[in-house]
Amino acid sequence: MTDPLAVFPIWVIAIDYILGVIMWTLIGRFAMGIFLPEDSPWFFMKVFVKYTNPILRVFKPVTPGFLIDSLVPIYVAWFFFMIRFYLMPWLLGYSVMGMLSFPLESDIAYIIYDLFYGN
Repeated sequence: MTDPLAVFPIWVIAIDYILGVIMWTLIGRFAMGIFLPEDSPWFFMKVFVKYTNPILRVFKPVTPGFLIDSLVPIYVAWFFFMIRFYLMPWLLGYSVMGMLSFPLESDIAYIIYDLFYGN
């Protein structure tokens, strides 16, 4: 596997990690929202709601009013995916970054591969 630091500057990796964590946190909130109400007393749901509500408020002006409240986190996560997949490579001057080009997901995939198939 190619080391992301060998390909991208550290600030690109940092921005991608931040955007990736936000995106996956929103996806996690959506997934938990399938099974739990937003005001659930469960600790993890409280944390996800607490940390994602400010992000959802920022995106409120571009969120369609007809969306069901439980779908809003996945809709906003889609924006973060689009920024990471299309805007970042375009701003950096890359035409295509390829499969598993996201540094966060690439590192996680490498760790999982190393756990199961490493020496």
